[in-house]
Amino acid sequence: MEKIRNLLGWGRRYISFTLLIVVAYLAFLLFFNENSMMRSIDLDRTIDSLRTEIRVNQDSLEYYKALNNRLSTSPEEMERVAREQYNMNRPDEDVYVFK
Repeated sequence: MEKIRNLLGWGRRYISFTLLIVVAYLAFLLFFNENSMMRSIDLDRTIDSLRTEIRVNQDSLEYYKALNNRLSTSPEEMERVAREQYNMNRPDEDVYVFK
């Protein structure tokens, strides 16, 4: 019982109502606000993943631009792509597709 009284006496001496209000307000700002710290961390992770996705898509874009350029300038490349991807053949040959 004496320990509880000592603890309450310590609390009354060092913890004021104003301090509790300030701590509660800071906790609200850090954890429960719309712009909280947790939300900011989550948004930063989302931004990082989107930047990674942009880099991957940029590499794909460069590949397809180069392929488009090759297809528009080289008839041999156009024939190769048509034969490989669309299973097209010349009139005198047979095409066998293995999957």
